Amino acid sequence: MNSLVLPFLKAYGAFAKNNLVRLARDPIAAQDIYLQTLLRRQRGTELGQKFGLGEVQTIDQFREQVPIWSYEDYEPFMQRIANGESNVLTADPVVYLNLTSGTTGKQKMIPVTKRFQRSLGQANAASFGFIFDAIEQRRKQGKPPVHFGRLLSTNSVKLQGHTPAGIPYGPVTVGSFRMNRRLCEISFAQPFAAMEIGESLSRHYACILFALANPHVRGMSSNFPMSILRTCGILEEYGEQMIEDIDRGTIAPWLNLDPKIRANLEQRWRSNPRRAAELRSILKAEGRLTPKTVWSELSFIGTSRGGTSDFYFERFPQYFGNTPVFGGVYGTAEGTFAIYTEFDRDAAVLALESGFYEFIPSDQWDVAEPRTLLASELKQGEHYRILVTTYSGVYRYDIGDVIQVVGFLENTPLIIFRHRRGGLLSSTTEKTTEFHLAQTLQVLQQEFGLTLNDFCVTLSDREFPARYLLNIELAPGQALSQPQAFLHRFDRLLGEFNNPYATVRSAEVPPPFLRILAPGSFDIVKQRQILRGASDTTLKVPHLSEDRQFLADLEVREEIKWEA
Repeated sequence: MNSLVLPFLKAYGAFAKNNLVRLARDPIAAQDIYLQTLLRRQRGTELGQKFGLGEVQTIDQFREQVPIWSYEDYEPFMQRIANGESNVLTADPVVYLNLTSGTTGKQKMIPVTKRFQRSLGQANAASFGFIFDAIEQRRKQGKPPVHFGRLLSTNSVKLQGHTPAGIPYGPVTVGSFRMNRRLCEISFAQPFAAMEIGESLSRHYACILFALANPHVRGMSSNFPMSILRTCGILEEYGEQMIEDIDRGTIAPWLNLDPKIRANLEQRWRSNPRRAAELRSILKAEGRLTPKTVWSELSFIGTSRGGTSDFYFERFPQYFGNTPVFGGVYGTAEGTFAIYTEFDRDAAVLALESGFYEFIPSDQWDVAEPRTLLASELKQGEHYRILVTTYSGVYRYDIGDVIQVVGFLENTPLIIFRHRRGGLLSSTTEKTTEFHLAQTLQVLQQEFGLTLNDFCVTLSDREFPARYLLNIELAPGQALSQPQAFLHRFDRLLGEFNNPYATVRSAEVPPPFLRILAPGSFDIVKQRQILRGASDTTLKVPHLSEDRQFLADLEVREEIKWEA
């Protein structure tokens, strides 16, 4: 990989990063160029003519003339594209349909064209430039070095299906990996065929198995920290069996593999008794296999940051020590919005060449026709809802993401994803977000020396105002010795992170209850989401739900009621 790819990535990444920094000095000029180029390309489409894009000369005119639309407005057009109609939203042919995860609502389809993919590639290239700079910065600071090399990813690359017109569709990472298959084959420690396995456990096992046979794996990557932790859990649970497979040159017969995929993998697989002996020695000394012990050269992790990621990062040290984490880019199926610039930092710079962005300030969120701001008008510390216009054929599209501005690169905002606008919990008017809850549970784990597998806060049924129900699943081997103190501290901390919660609690909302769920409860939640069509590599467990029955049939091992 080093000799074939790294020199190109370094040169291309440096160029893209330096260009972005130059554009960041005048973000509105850069955004205007992007918008005008896009409008010229899309003005002849059906929606382009409906919106009169050919007449738009300025950003202000664009904002006055084009309405803010949600997915419900675009859905009929998306269905027509899926059925094979052309020139509806995009002038270029649609080659793929990105599906959103569906974990926070109905799955959405977003058209992907080669031009759209290239525009997102600008952000990906700049992220490489930033990561190489960050590596050099670590070297100068005398920190442990980061080296690129083969990396493990358990992401699925299996298509979810084809539309009646034959257009392939699936999660965004599936389309991206398949369109960049050659780079994946060079970069990954596991064969591409292993990532094509449909059944989740079998895919994870096969990908980890091939990577485990290679002592020189340098990195791990996945969409979300939760997915990284699942990979760690499978390595720990099945490590001994994987060692046997490595020793004997077998691939576990119980894996649910398509015969062609099994044959492909077995052709690439060889017995490696020496590596098996190394791993047995590690297992005997440590009592389990973890990424940091089995891959001594492991030096970086790539996964998403912001939102509730910090809750899962709390568990990273037990598997990775101080291995640095890089976010890459902040994006969704709808587009790429920002680029991370440093290791272990949540802030990302606006991706000026991958979309045109507007921002709705918080005092306009409930206004029918909200006033929007541009990148140069944002204020540090403030929260905004982001609108995006891209080559996927959406204009002023409200994706529902709420971001916070935490600084600036030159004159361009550095942003952090905080939560989805719909991801709110209110007994009355307090509007608790997933970010509030993640902060609270992160502190609670630290203060009580406790590790949670996951959590979700719901509201009690048949009560008004409803009380908060804190549903937690303890990690294996964990016990909560002071549940009342834990519950009281949750109540206090949530009020500190979300002042309106403290206000309503003091006046009208009854005190919360704590419910300790049986082991495996959140695995059941994940399986339900998968059965509803979510991809196992892109799903996210909601950390709050207004659905009073969301966890109703899960086993509650213990319910702790409030004691004054």
